[in-house]
Amino acid sequence: MSHQVPEDGTLLPLMEEFYTIQGEGFHTGKAAYFIRLGGCDVGCHWCDVKESWDATLHPLTTADQIIENAKKYPAKTVVITGGEPLIYNLDYLTKGLHEAGIQTFIETSGAYPLSGEWDWICLSPKKFKAPRKDVLEAAGELKVIVFNKSDFEWAEEHSKLVNSNCKLYLQPEWSKYSEMTPLIIDHVKDNPKWNISLQTHKYLNIP
Repeated sequence: MSHQVPEDGTLLPLMEEFYTIQGEGFHTGKAAYFIRLGGCDVGCHWCDVKESWDATLHPLTTADQIIENAKKYPAKTVVITGGEPLIYNLDYLTKGLHEAGIQTFIETSGAYPLSGEWDWICLSPKKFKAPRKDVLEAAGELKVIVFNKSDFEWAEEHSKLVNSNCKLYLQPEWSKYSEMTPLIIDHVKDNPKWNISLQTHKYLNIP
């Protein structure tokens, strides 16, 4: 899984990078530069970017080049996603982005130790590999993907583990949207600490 990535994170397996609108969660609707790193062993069967799982398929790219690419765009916000980005040490990358005046957001399952300097942490835990305590406590946003009815109880359990200021979101898994959305609506009405997150980028037909 390491893909011979140096421990200092100066080289990272870059799957793709693109400028778009954040489609889901707390920052929905905001312009952001997305950096998708390859490598993940969490293995969600409904993952829509399974091509990100094998890090060796994606070229090792210098963190300095990634930072330079991000600096070209008007929005000074970067979202680092995957795969599972916390497989790697992200201290060097995020430090460089901050020095360039760019905010750093991450989307993670929380299954690996927290590294990097973050302005926002979106924790989207998966049943296949439990989130770590350090990520649970640091998360600004808990986003639970609802694939079946048992996910509601699982979401409630994790809502008790995050900090008291953490924003709570339930998001229907895309292939189960029609089935799960009415259940999510009812759950949020009964438990108003939760919010609904939708994958608006799919409706807008953007990355």
